[in-house]
Amino acid sequence: MDTSAVLFNQLKAAHPFFLLAGPNVIESEDHIFRMAKHIKAITSKFGLALVFKSSFDKANRTSSKSFRGPGLEEGLKILEKVKIAYDLPIVTDVHESLQCEAVGRVADIIQIPAFLCRQTDLLVAAAKTGKIINIKKGQFCAPSGILDILVKRNLTIHKELDNLRGSLGETFQRKRERGSLVQVMVNSTEKVRLAGNPNVMVADVTHSLQQPAGKKLEGGGVASGGLREMIPCIARTAVAVGVDGIFMEVHDDPLKAPVDGPTQWPLRHLEELLEELVAIATVSKGKQQFKIDLTPFDELY
Repeated sequence: MDTSAVLFNQLKAAHPFFLLAGPNVIESEDHIFRMAKHIKAITSKFGLALVFKSSFDKANRTSSKSFRGPGLEEGLKILEKVKIAYDLPIVTDVHESLQCEAVGRVADIIQIPAFLCRQTDLLVAAAKTGKIINIKKGQFCAPSGILDILVKRNLTIHKELDNLRGSLGETFQRKRERGSLVQVMVNSTEKVRLAGNPNVMVADVTHSLQQPAGKKLEGGGVASGGLREMIPCIARTAVAVGVDGIFMEVHDDPLKAPVDGPTQWPLRHLEELLEELVAIATVSKGKQQFKIDLTPFDELY
């Protein structure tokens, strides 16, 4: 059995869930090493399977002047060093078909960004590497849309993680104060599960709360904002309904993070939150479909 199949089976069998976590983007080699060390130490306390995440390039930025990362070549060198030093599988994202082969030589999981989840050539190129593919459901896709995306990668590969996040198409149909993000995530999870999807479902509990262009910058311009205070709420709901994994971007100093600071969870609170999530997931029967009996109820008393 190849290494990708082994990792996929380990994640699929992970109890009560596995974690994809790390800082949004590679800021420096020293920072990545420190983050990997601390996150691994915390997840090891709970026996959680960890896949370390960070991006070598953030191509989808609000401003062309925004920080993007060290780039493909240098970024992959850093991720490979972390992988070896801490014996951790790695997940990172690609933006172009030409990046897939090089990324596949280092990463154990190739991530398809939400805005690119319907790019056929990118999906096929990623699948041809033989690595696990983590497809992030686009904000513009209904839950049923992810099933059509799966058909594309079925041309070449069978190992995949489906990363669920808030769907704008559905969110706009509900008022924000009625908890639309939670409703969308729960609905997506259950709809994909009921459709007989054999893959692994991951809830993105940080990007789900991103607010594009929601943060004004000093001197003019905007950047992505976010609702960091709602991350525990989304994460609690995700594990309660039985997702297989949690995707969470974590930073030791979120206020100074160069990318997506408002939706990165503080490292100092990671252990506290994971302890609660493990407790919820352990008692929840969210992965089991409730058997509803619609026969007439015959009173016994």
